Amino acid sequence: MDSQKILVLRLSAVGDVIRTLPAVKALKEHRPSSFITWIVEEPSRALLESQPEVDEVILFPRKRWTRGIKSPKGIWGTFGEMRGFVKDLRRRKFDVALDFHGILKSGVLSFLSGSPKRIGYDRRSTKEGNFLYSNVKVNLPGERISRFERNLALLKGIGLELKKLKYRLHIPPEDREYVEDFFKGSSALLIKPLIAIHPGTSQKAFFKRWMPDQYAQLADRLVRELNASVLFTWGDKELGWVEGIRKQMKEPSLLAPKTESLTQLGELYRNCDLYIGGDTGPMHIASLMGIPVVVIYGPTDPIENEPFGNHIKVRKEVGCNPCHEYSCKKLDCIRAVSANEVFKATKEILGILPGSEPMRDKKRDLECRS
Repeated sequence: MDSQKILVLRLSAVGDVIRTLPAVKALKEHRPSSFITWIVEEPSRALLESQPEVDEVILFPRKRWTRGIKSPKGIWGTFGEMRGFVKDLRRRKFDVALDFHGILKSGVLSFLSGSPKRIGYDRRSTKEGNFLYSNVKVNLPGERISRFERNLALLKGIGLELKKLKYRLHIPPEDREYVEDFFKGSSALLIKPLIAIHPGTSQKAFFKRWMPDQYAQLADRLVRELNASVLFTWGDKELGWVEGIRKQMKEPSLLAPKTESLTQLGELYRNCDLYIGGDTGPMHIASLMGIPVVVIYGPTDPIENEPFGNHIKVRKEVGCNPCHEYSCKKLDCIRAVSANEVFKATKEILGILPGSEPMRDKKRDLECRS
């Protein structure tokens, strides 16, 4: 069992790939002689290549193949590349395929890998007929569980029944040096506590963005009332959004440097005392760096998308959330969350409220019904 070749399937998105890492590390710790290969799409490739529990990363070039299939000139070349991809998978002779994704393309890849043992979730917990491609099906509990718990449950398919996960994202030395240089240059402006705020989201997830004026009010109160330093982090195409918030502020704040990798972003968070932001990939990165997290939820499920470790979830129950109506223009659920409520959660998790102590290894929901 220890020397097995194991194929891991979690193709996208970045936040979901990040949340699969603790389960894969647990697998590696309990099967140290196993060789773990992970198939993933481009946005998460560099992250996985930097993590010691992953022995090999194979790129699934979905976007390039999609363009090729749609092109009259490129279609046959694309089909040839796809055949070569499958042959290369089968040549590796995997003993086990673990399908953490649970959709059609991950199921097909599991089947085409030639692995004799293909582990996936039960019919109720998969989409697009994915369950048809697995021959070992793991049943999930009837109640809602977090993605971390869901991923851990899949390991039952190879006989690992683990109750808890311990995890810290591995940061390469060069990324530590890059972030250290930034903080050395900003040392005159830094006061503890240092609170990271990430207001942005991917371009496809604007429905997760809390209101800019609320972020500005919150950041001002953190500086004035807690004597904190506020560090704004940002990703691709988010800088304008962040600068707009900083312009609304009356107090000074810090802008993080451009990060070239998710591990650089993780190292920034490791140097902070708290993270505040929405239900995003950066939030999960912060939680995997071991710092406390305050998360602002709108329409997304606060149980399924729960952070790892010490956190407080702030949300409003407005009668229709959580939901999957991500094209909703009203977004009453996230608009209803006030800066005062997030500020209160911040004081609670830092142990600043009267009679409170810093929260350690705890989690709590701050849910205010309208």
